[in-house]
Amino acid sequence: MILLSVNDVVKHYGSEPVLAGVTFEVRPGEKIGLVGPNGAGKTTLLKILAGREDADSGKVEFHPSTRTEYLQQQPEWTQGRTLWDEAFSALEELTALAREAEQVAHALAAAGDAERGQLGKHYDRLQHELSRRDAYHLDHKVDRVLEGLGFDRASFSRPLEHLSGGQQNRLMLAKLLLRGPDLMLLDEPSNHLDIESTQWLESFLADTGQAVLVVSHDRYFLDKVTNRTLELFQGSVDDYTGNFSAYWNQKAERLKVETRTFEKQQELIAKTEDFIRRNHYGQKSAQAKDREKKLARIERVRPPRRIAAPPMGFPPAERTGDVALRAERLAKGYDRPLFADLSFEIERGARWGILGPNGCGKTTLLRCVVGRETPDAGRVSLGTGVRIGYYDQLLSGLADDQPVVDAIRPAGKEFNEPRRRGLLARFGLVGDAVFQSVASLSGGERSRAALAQLAASDANFMVLDEPTNHLDLWACDALERSLNEFDGTVLFVSHDRYFLNRVADHLLVVEPGRFRVIDGNYDTYMHFVREGLAGAAASESGATVNKRHDEKPAKRVWRFAYRKLADIETEIFQRESRIGEIQAELALPEVLRDRRRVKELQAELAEQQESVKTLYEHWEEASERNQA
Repeated sequence: MILLSVNDVVKHYGSEPVLAGVTFEVRPGEKIGLVGPNGAGKTTLLKILAGREDADSGKVEFHPSTRTEYLQQQPEWTQGRTLWDEAFSALEELTALAREAEQVAHALAAAGDAERGQLGKHYDRLQHELSRRDAYHLDHKVDRVLEGLGFDRASFSRPLEHLSGGQQNRLMLAKLLLRGPDLMLLDEPSNHLDIESTQWLESFLADTGQAVLVVSHDRYFLDKVTNRTLELFQGSVDDYTGNFSAYWNQKAERLKVETRTFEKQQELIAKTEDFIRRNHYGQKSAQAKDREKKLARIERVRPPRRIAAPPMGFPPAERTGDVALRAERLAKGYDRPLFADLSFEIERGARWGILGPNGCGKTTLLRCVVGRETPDAGRVSLGTGVRIGYYDQLLSGLADDQPVVDAIRPAGKEFNEPRRRGLLARFGLVGDAVFQSVASLSGGERSRAALAQLAASDANFMVLDEPTNHLDLWACDALERSLNEFDGTVLFVSHDRYFLNRVADHLLVVEPGRFRVIDGNYDTYMHFVREGLAGAAASESGATVNKRHDEKPAKRVWRFAYRKLADIETEIFQRESRIGEIQAELALPEVLRDRRRVKELQAELAEQQESVKTLYEHWEEASERNQA
């Protein structure tokens, strides 16, 4: 069964087509990620599929029974309702079905023999539909979805008029999920969600039986949810199997093949044209004419479908002291405390990411570090020779009324226009764009201009607040590569878990009442969360606001000999890899027939599992010991 068939869809804005022959199909249960650079037409395509815009030509056909929902950006609801009432209104169709089934049941009880057969069939159809759509315990379903998307129970009775813009967007997403259409069209559904709510949404969409077509800049989200990827570029769609990471790898391999094939054909065409040119009027003119005819009939290979990413890059950093930054017992609050007694130390060359829910003080902490805010208590000390460069997520460091080429010039630095234009080109701003005013730039262009300004500052300690906002997937990849190649120190806030994974070697994790330091990236943190060791794995850097400072801890007797955390982690990885190998070997038929071998493997498996358990305990103790 095909839920949706899209055939040769074309859409123009001005003279150039945004969509130039888009063709694909969607089947039940498929989870499809729609990716492409900014401006490729992803949102336009979703609006055409949802009937919000018309295509210039082509066909969009749905199966007659397909129910489709589009996550709209503007709320449409009845005023005077509460949050919970509005969410429950998404189930009106199911409640109507339930009422109809109840009415038919009453009619069936009072019906005579002549009517009972027909009513019974109708009742069975209604019950089948109610069962298929899980139309039972609806109150519980509403509670589960609202809580999953970050609403606490105290907010359920809040009037709609009192919801913030982000809460309104989450409510619209909740209504779409509750309706459970056969095909969900989602445009950036994780916007306005914190990481915990995003994780819940990932699980919900991955487990649902409905088909999903989703546009998202969240690569981690796409990896968790999707099993197919459509790349929209230059007006057409290429189809890939698997999630975003699978697409990224397949794309690289496909580009290699396309490049070789294209270059080989171009070489053949060039040789043939040269032969024709040299022999058009000579003794080999007949051969030249024959080759000319063959050349006219040849099917031209399209150029490689390469999505260009700006190279970016940051200049070499001047060496600083071994400790680039030291925060000592920082505290800051406004109407409520954000953090207190927060201490940590960042070594030269480290790349620290800050992770936590919205409103927990991450940006405020960065502003305290760079001197834009004064902490209520404690102090921040910079290492010898440290020169900070700050990327503000509001991009306020660029003057709106200046041309871009002038706005990125650092004060007091000799930096002529050709060099500034060359720098902007590295960040994807070329031609007339560099002479436009900053105010006229798109969000992505302005972000790249701010990164170019950061590169021009010659900072050896870069502090970045949500640097991937407004960047497309290819620009994010370029920024990640540039930060990993940068030999200075980096401290950043990001909600982008893929970015955290690729860039961070330490995490400062914000939890209620405290901060924790994780020696590793986001996957390291999640590994210990899954193992139930996140509390022990993390080294506490700041405790609750009411923590006492005059208590002397009892002297600790350590169970294990001292080992570096990295060494323990390496051994854990090696032993867990061996456990996987043993389990795979035990599943082989030829091994199962060999009793002696089975016993040997089972004994080794038990030994390895016991060793891993002990290693985790050792890791936990070593983590505490490092902070003692």
